[in-house]
Amino acid sequence: MTAATVLEARDLACGYDAPLVSGLDLTLSQGQALAVVGPNGVGKTTLLRTLAGQLPPLTGTVHVGGADLARQSHLQRAKRVTILLQEDPGDHSLTVRELVELGRTPHLGLWGRPGPEDLQAVEQALQACHLEELAHRRLDRVSGGERQRARIAMTLAQQTALLLLDEPASHLDLRRRVELFELLTTLRRQRHLALVMVLHDLPEAYQEADRVLVLGQSGAAEVPAGDPERRGKLARAFEVPEERIPGLG
Repeated sequence: MTAATVLEARDLACGYDAPLVSGLDLTLSQGQALAVVGPNGVGKTTLLRTLAGQLPPLTGTVHVGGADLARQSHLQRAKRVTILLQEDPGDHSLTVRELVELGRTPHLGLWGRPGPEDLQAVEQALQACHLEELAHRRLDRVSGGERQRARIAMTLAQQTALLLLDEPASHLDLRRRVELFELLTTLRRQRHLALVMVLHDLPEAYQEADRVLVLGQSGAAEVPAGDPERRGKLARAFEVPEERIPGLG
């Protein structure tokens, strides 16, 4: 059975006054993970914001679940795609459960009161991220890895088919990084999520994603693991000598 297409971008250009990324064609199916890598300033986060509908494309289209995001309201987009940018200070006086409940905001009715479906979605998200015992603990009383799991749980409670993560493993030690990527792999397989994540670690990108999109000053292109010119292409994108590209297995 062929997995359904979740994300489709055609001839996409994104940026502000001038395009940072242009001419991008991208299709992502249920269960697939795409890593986005590249040096600072080439538009990785800008691309995520455009794929989420937070920034309008300069040219081209973005469809999620068959719907053109440019024609969707903010509320409609929030029911189709979730974006999680790098952690900001936020309100750490919230409990883990209260943070996860924020993921249900797009689904709340006129009075903003959670119903049985909302409560169930929150419980399922807490369970999926193994946070039941921490649900009533304040965010400033949990570890960085636990707080990141809570942020992931918040995105799951939103119940969208597309999940966009900006450097989800930043500031996590090796153990917590491993736990996070194992969790993401399990979730996209069980929930058939399509996942796009910006990563800085090249070996990690090739290990944790099915596909890798490389952004550089000369453009954007997927560079498969089996590409015999992979190290050279990465070196040109990052503008470093080829021998400086780490071993990628």
